[in-house]
Amino acid sequence: MDVYQERDNFGTLGATVEEAKKRCEAVMDAVEALHLSLSCKRTLLRLIQSELSFLSRFSSTDFTPNSEPSICVNIGHLEAVVHILKHPNISGVPRVCKTILVPPSTQSGIHSTTSKGAHVDIVCTFDGSPVWFIVSDRNPKYVSWYGQQESSKKKGLRARVQLLLEVAHYSVTLKPTSLIFFFSNGLDGFTRQKFHSEFGAIDLGSKFSNFDFNFSEELGGEWIDILARSYHHASVLEIKVDSPRDVNPHVPKESLVAYSSVKASDVNLGGSFNTLLSQMISPYNGKLDGILINFDTTALIAIVSGISNGNTEKLLATPEDELKTRFKGNYEFVIGQVMSEIRNPIHMDIAKSISGRKAIICESVSSEFKELVSMCGGSNEKLRAGELLKHVVVVPDSPSTRMTSLPTTRKLAMKNKIVFGTGDHWHAPTLTANMGFVRAVLQTGMSLFTFEHRPRALTGD
Repeated sequence: MDVYQERDNFGTLGATVEEAKKRCEAVMDAVEALHLSLSCKRTLLRLIQSELSFLSRFSSTDFTPNSEPSICVNIGHLEAVVHILKHPNISGVPRVCKTILVPPSTQSGIHSTTSKGAHVDIVCTFDGSPVWFIVSDRNPKYVSWYGQQESSKKKGLRARVQLLLEVAHYSVTLKPTSLIFFFSNGLDGFTRQKFHSEFGAIDLGSKFSNFDFNFSEELGGEWIDILARSYHHASVLEIKVDSPRDVNPHVPKESLVAYSSVKASDVNLGGSFNTLLSQMISPYNGKLDGILINFDTTALIAIVSGISNGNTEKLLATPEDELKTRFKGNYEFVIGQVMSEIRNPIHMDIAKSISGRKAIICESVSSEFKELVSMCGGSNEKLRAGELLKHVVVVPDSPSTRMTSLPTTRKLAMKNKIVFGTGDHWHAPTLTANMGFVRAVLQTGMSLFTFEHRPRALTGD
């Protein structure tokens, strides 16, 4: 919970309590609509319910018209957390409103306060990078930079920032590239200046100024706002945890060698395939600038599959016995993909994820893809594979430290850690149908930037 609670003042104490109750109920509805894991939703709903239970202890008989509104409520903090979770650039949220503990193996020699960990409101991926959000809904005049140094319970904001940086530094799988502080009611000039001068903070306010948070309910067949809140005065500050990555922005030209020897004039690639490739930024001899996207093997297969490229009618017209012989135990799986493609062509969905991005694949994916296409692909699929590889850059297997620090298990196989970890290293989302691995990573508490696509199989087209 936010350690900086704001003293609400909506007139009488009774009005304050009733207004806060409405806000709790509205935020609960907003949480249910969020695309979050069940554990994250449960955490938020539990905190909101706790606040609502606290408010429900008061009755109208407790107040008089002249009551001084002196009750402290925390719903503003939870509103702000939900507001941030609705941001379109946030994904891969494994934890909300939790204390991040320092791994026992790293606690030797660190301060006792650091070893206890630090509260973080949101662990997620933001703009492709793992970050921690710390949220405050406190009135700026009650925010103290230095606090009361002699009191361990009343340390200022400066001490809290230092603690968070220490915990972030000692974290491994959960380590963020930056801490983002969201002050929903803004900051005074002195505190803002201290953020800049002592921690090199940069202002992110422009990335949060274009969307507001409001709650609505239906009355008489029409939706009306019952509680609307603007965050135009919010202060959003980012502090980098470490220096920027030192990576080589160039990849050897030999990585761009086309795989297929089939001439483009020999086979029709298909309109949607060509349109999809046109959405991707050219590799420019391997220079990795601009916005990246990482493909795993499932994504490459989905792009070149005959199912995705106009072969659905031919497959459905093939006798069932012949298809069962060809696909064996995967018959039902393939037919399901055919029906999915008829309802919703996959190239259109993938185009939304890759448009304006430069595609990368790691060496492991390149090898696996070539092998699968060679064994199972038809002439059209092989040609598409060759053309697709001309539009991607092959980078070395370079999984991030965060990913390699995860234990290798059946669900967290090393093969997948290399593929997704390479995307994480380049701060690029991984386009994948392997959501089992994604869920396993999120269950560890680590955020991961991914785009999901529906699976497709090679058909021998």
